[in-house]
Amino acid sequence: MIRVLLVDDHAVMRAGFRMILESAGDITVVGEAATGVEAVAAASERRPDVICMDVQMPDMDGLEATRRIVGDPSVEAAVVVVTTFDRDDYLFDALAAGASGFLLKNAGPEELISAVRVAAAGDALLAPEVTRRVIARFAQPPAPLRQAQAATTSPQRPTTSAHAATTSVAEEVVAPEAAQRVGAPIPVELTEREAEVLQLVAQAMSNAEIAQRLYIGEATVKTHVSNVLQKLGARDRVAAVVYAHRRGLA
Repeated sequence: MIRVLLVDDHAVMRAGFRMILESAGDITVVGEAATGVEAVAAASERRPDVICMDVQMPDMDGLEATRRIVGDPSVEAAVVVVTTFDRDDYLFDALAAGASGFLLKNAGPEELISAVRVAAAGDALLAPEVTRRVIARFAQPPAPLRQAQAATTSPQRPTTSAHAATTSVAEEVVAPEAAQRVGAPIPVELTEREAEVLQLVAQAMSNAEIAQRLYIGEATVKTHVSNVLQKLGARDRVAAVVYAHRRGLA
């Protein structure tokens, strides 16, 4: 059974999510929280596999709660941010905080169930359209290269605060070790199969889809993905997607 913690300041919303998720048969709701503070405590006490996290809540918002939960080494839960607001700042801040997925509350019941299963399996929940938005924001040439290009095309153009904020958030999303290697060729320590898996991950394919494409088992794909993340120093699949696109590997 997949153990889920529901975090939302609206009791009716939590009740609806509970009904939908527990109808799946392989999911059980082990706790609820109405604030970010309660969520942090419940994550430690209830030991869920997945946390469905709202953003706007009293006491502490869902983004800060996600940062604290992900930063707690004793908690192994994946966080899926579920919000009413389709805003880029929520999306990027959620990913930077360590969320494993981003879902809108107008998603259908099957999408919610699928999101929990995907997160529990260790995959990142990024729909193709969301992946494109992440890539558009983060998969740019490295900062030194951008600065050189700007100096060549427009020497007197100042760096804007928005550009500085984008760079800052990108550095949070991509693990420091991987960020330092931006612009380098694919690491020699990756095997040919791992490089192939990385390219498919960058195309927003799930483990199941990669397994079907490469004619290998899903468990084998999961092992390859874990090896890739470790070798790249990437925190999660989102960082791997950015890494691959910034190098033209996808």
